[in-house]
Amino acid sequence: MRPRISRLGEETWVVELEPSLDPQTNDRVLAMARAIDRQKLAGVLDIVPAIASLAVHVEADLIDEAALSATLEHLADVPFEEKAQRASHDVPVCYEGAHAPDLHAVAHWSGCSTSEVIARHSGIEYRVFMIGFLPGFAYLGAVDDRIAAPRRAVPRLKVPAGSVGIAGRQTGVYPLESPGGWQIVGRTPIGMFDPRREPPVRMQAGDRVRFVPIDPSEFARLAASQEEAFR
Repeated sequence: MRPRISRLGEETWVVELEPSLDPQTNDRVLAMARAIDRQKLAGVLDIVPAIASLAVHVEADLIDEAALSATLEHLADVPFEEKAQRASHDVPVCYEGAHAPDLHAVAHWSGCSTSEVIARHSGIEYRVFMIGFLPGFAYLGAVDDRIAAPRRAVPRLKVPAGSVGIAGRQTGVYPLESPGGWQIVGRTPIGMFDPRREPPVRMQAGDRVRFVPIDPSEFARLAASQEEAFR
C-alpha cells in the first residue's frame, strides 16, 4: 500500500503504513526515515520512526512545505534492504525472585510452567521495532504467542530500571524507573540508557536482541561492574 500522509498541526507531518508488527513494514519505515534525512531539508527538526509510521517535526517558519510534501509523496518508491546488517545485542536477564514479580502470573495466564515461560521468552531473537516512551525504551517483537500476556489491569507506580516486561506480542526493558503496566518477568543489570555513555542509548530501531538467562549472583556481579565502570 502507499503511505498515508497527514498533518498534526503546523509542525508535524505523519506518514502511515498499514499498522502491523511486521519486520518488512518496519524496514520500509526505517528506509523512508533515511530518505527524508538525506534530503537535508531546511526546517526539518526531527524524524521519528515508529513501528508502522513516522513523524516529521518541522520549524513552521523555515520549512518549504512544497519541498517536504514532494519528498513525502515519493516515499512509496524508496527501496529498502530486506537483509540489511543490524547490530545484535545479548541482554543478560535474571528471571528469579524479586526481579520477576509477574512471572507466575504470566505462567498462570499461559498455562505454562515458569521454566517454560523463561525458555519461550529467551528462546527468540527479537527485533527492535522502535524506540519510545522513555529514552532508550526499545519495543521488541514478536513474543511467542503462548506467553503474549496482556498488560496488568493496574499499572505499577514504580517499575525498577532494567525490568523486562511483556505486553501482548511485545517485550522490552525499562531503561529508567518509571510507572508501567507491562508484566515484569525478569530484570537485567545492563543499562539501556546512560547520558554518560556515547551513544547514551544502547539499541536502535532495526537491531536484533536475545535475552540470556542468568542467576542472581551473576546479576549482582554484572550490576557491580556496571557501577564500577562509571566511577
